[in-house]
Amino acid sequence: MLQDGRVKLPEGLDWVRGSPAGRGWLATLPTWLAECTERWSLRLGPPFRYAYASLALPADLPDGTAAVLKLQYPDGESQHEADALAHWDGVGAIRLLAHDPERRALLVERCQPGTGLHEIPMDRALDAVIDLLPRLWRPADAPFTPLAEEAAGWVDRMPRNWERAGRPYERRLLDEALALLGGLAWSQGEQVLVNQDLHAGNVLAADREPWLAIDPKPLTGEREFSVVPMVRGRELGHSPAAVRHRLDRLSTELGLDRERVRGWTIGHTLAWSIADEVVFPHQVEVVRWLLDEH
Repeated sequence: MLQDGRVKLPEGLDWVRGSPAGRGWLATLPTWLAECTERWSLRLGPPFRYAYASLALPADLPDGTAAVLKLQYPDGESQHEADALAHWDGVGAIRLLAHDPERRALLVERCQPGTGLHEIPMDRALDAVIDLLPRLWRPADAPFTPLAEEAAGWVDRMPRNWERAGRPYERRLLDEALALLGGLAWSQGEQVLVNQDLHAGNVLAADREPWLAIDPKPLTGEREFSVVPMVRGRELGHSPAAVRHRLDRLSTELGLDRERVRGWTIGHTLAWSIADEVVFPHQVEVVRWLLDEH
């Protein structure tokens, strides 16, 4: 786990070496890992290989409880993960066992067997999501960021990101996404706790409940926004037919406004299609497929 005083990272976290902030975070990890291990008397296993937004390791507590220790990369989107898990209190999501805000460290319930939702056929996975999501739609306010505020940030940053990345897709996609976000943000329905990263890799099979959500990036917003990661995510198939099938089923069976789900998917997916001048073409493809519906 430690090599020459450094944490041996899974490949999914290699990207953090590319920025001063990332290298600074890496420099703190050995100390924080040792301190958390001692504080909570943990026996740790090797890091999970699939992690790409935090260092996550299986941990056993002294009483035999199976847990996961997470040291989060200090981004804004995951800042209130612990608050979201505490708000759900184990209903439809993993339980928060302990939290160290200074180190952005979370000790959480470990899902066993931990099979990902993406490992079962798409329609069975959608059945599980349709059962799970209403249990996560709890009224919430502070400290969570409102979706309208977050959307205003996307609208502000997207044109600059597009220019800096060399205009990697046609201007019409940007213009239509900005227009959709502007209209959707002020006309939302009831505000509940939503998770902007609830894709099929972040729902795991567990023994306490059939499926539990992990790794939330929480906001408060309307229900239509909450299915966006499932609609666009590659985990359950990446094609125009697969994306539209997920859009149709989730909208219809959860009683959501399909056009608002479609609009939020276009806006959020394009907002997340560029990060630090790196372009994610599969995100842009989803936007094209949904815009070409009309």
